[in-house]
Amino acid sequence: MKTLKLILIPLLLLLIFSTCNKDESIDTEKPEIDLSIQGAFPVSCDTIYFDEPFTLKYLFRDNVELGSFSIDIHNNFDHHSHSTEVIECSLDPIKQAVNPFTLIQDYKIPAGLKEYLTNQIITIPSSNNNGSFDDGDYHFFISLTDKDGWSAQKGLSIKILHR
Repeated sequence: MKTLKLILIPLLLLLIFSTCNKDESIDTEKPEIDLSIQGAFPVSCDTIYFDEPFTLKYLFRDNVELGSFSIDIHNNFDHHSHSTEVIECSLDPIKQAVNPFTLIQDYKIPAGLKEYLTNQIITIPSSNNNGSFDDGDYHFFISLTDKDGWSAQKGLSIKILHR
């Protein structure tokens, strides 16, 4: 019986490991956020106005398959930086946030795509229950994730103003 176990256990392990499907095409590339396309919006130093819809327009690419993207809009009244762009925008004087606008939104990309052009209409409201949102300097942060979990980010400096 002991000899039978010594023979069967290695054979069983060999059988298990040999039946595993080894995928040789492992994705090692991050997706790409292309802001250089005609009509890309917003890009660094652009202005968005409260209560006026705008179309989010970027081109996303991946070598295997795209997954999802998200946007994060938050104030930059303290002039903090995490921009991935080399363009410097003119900033308003540093100020204390009273009622800053914040948005974090996730979007799914249809399955099977290696390239996707966003065409998302967004309207930033001018107020909430606390009154009018603070206008001024904001960051518009885009994060793109492919199906395998690789991600790319772009951080843009924008202004959000009341008309």
